[in-house]
Amino acid sequence: MAMERSESLSWPIRSALAWGVHLYTALGAVLGFLALAAAFRQDYTETFRYLAFALLVDCTDGTLARRANVKQVLPWIDGELLDNIVDYLTYVVVPVAVLVQPGILPPGTQAAALSILLASAYGFSRTDAKGFVEHYFQGFPSYWNVLAFYYVILGTDPWLNLVLMLVFVGLVFAPMRWLYPSRMEKMRTPTLALGVVWGVMGFTLLAQMPAVSESLAWLSLFYPLYYTVGSVVYHLTNE
Repeated sequence: MAMERSESLSWPIRSALAWGVHLYTALGAVLGFLALAAAFRQDYTETFRYLAFALLVDCTDGTLARRANVKQVLPWIDGELLDNIVDYLTYVVVPVAVLVQPGILPPGTQAAALSILLASAYGFSRTDAKGFVEHYFQGFPSYWNVLAFYYVILGTDPWLNLVLMLVFVGLVFAPMRWLYPSRMEKMRTPTLALGVVWGVMGFTLLAQMPAVSESLAWLSLFYPLYYTVGSVVYHLTNE
């Protein structure tokens, strides 16, 4: 239906809409750069607010791309490649910039965070990273922005941070299927519904930064826990 409405428009309008969607996706790179600059200033409030807006772009540009039928209108522009370039910046590079700042990891171990850059480069370059038939993520989908966010707002112990980070680095390479909230066929409704609740809690925490409600911060961990456990269940029941 959306494709039919798109094709009923004149070519200049269809082209403008398609270019607008790609521009919208590329906006995430600008937000990522601003977040990166804030991370090196150790202004984590600004860092995660920019990353939150980048996440909002990432969660909505796919739907807009399908409605604008960008693959047919602009076949020489690879929207998925553009999306991956932006995602590597916002989900990987910026969080690593946070992790190498003093106080996040134990003194002298900050270089270990660079392993994230290598592991995620591998993860992003996999041809089966998002499945071939059913939509899922193959290996931990590099949600380093979420990990870094909780490190900062919860003030967790640096050694715990290091151990968890290395575990997830290893999970990038593990042959495990992870939930793909926006496009998966199974468990989609509860995952999206709980994700909306988590998103509201997350934006509330962002508005409170740098002095967040500790109880709300811990309570909001329900979704990362659901996502991890749900991914294990999904993987085991779909082998």
